[in-house]
Amino acid sequence: MKNTAAWAREIARQQLETPLPRRWAHTQGVARQARTLAPILGHQADLLEAAAWLHDIGYAPDLATTGFHPLDGARYLRDTHQADNHLCRLVAHHTCALAEARERGLAESLISEFGEEPPELSDQLVYCDMTAGPSGEQLSVEDRLTEILSRYDANDPVARYIAKCWPHMIDTVRRTHNELLKGAHEQGSTVLIDCSLRE
Repeated sequence: MKNTAAWAREIARQQLETPLPRRWAHTQGVARQARTLAPILGHQADLLEAAAWLHDIGYAPDLATTGFHPLDGARYLRDTHQADNHLCRLVAHHTCALAEARERGLAESLISEFGEEPPELSDQLVYCDMTAGPSGEQLSVEDRLTEILSRYDANDPVARYIAKCWPHMIDTVRRTHNELLKGAHEQGSTVLIDCSLRE
């Protein structure tokens, strides 16, 4: 069924598995992190997992038109699959994408097509993306941010936007992690403490 996590997984697999195997591995890690949040998301858990599967689909060679993957991915989902608007906006805005769009001169396009404000579940998607490494391994948010910066020149738009958004991303991951722990406590269940935060 369209817009479900199972549907999203297959779309992402088709676009990423063969041409971009490492990106596919990262995507699988992000989806695993999304599933850990299911206990605190209720009926929205499937939507978050769908967004996790699709967040980097714009990297696929066949879809990369602007070179800015959040925008390319969201346009593909909207125009080719007529995907749910909330899902498209999650992909378009994932992980502080508007800040990077400003660095690339694409903010006007992103805002006009997918709005200015990140949609609900954006914080949770930041958590998933920023605690899954490039090969799908679980990382602390600090290690994930450092790893991203290591791959780019200091003047690259990605490096500039990461540097600007670093505190916000750490705060977002910390807040989401605490919500997960609180939800588990209230439900009387035990949560396996992950490595998303450094003590």
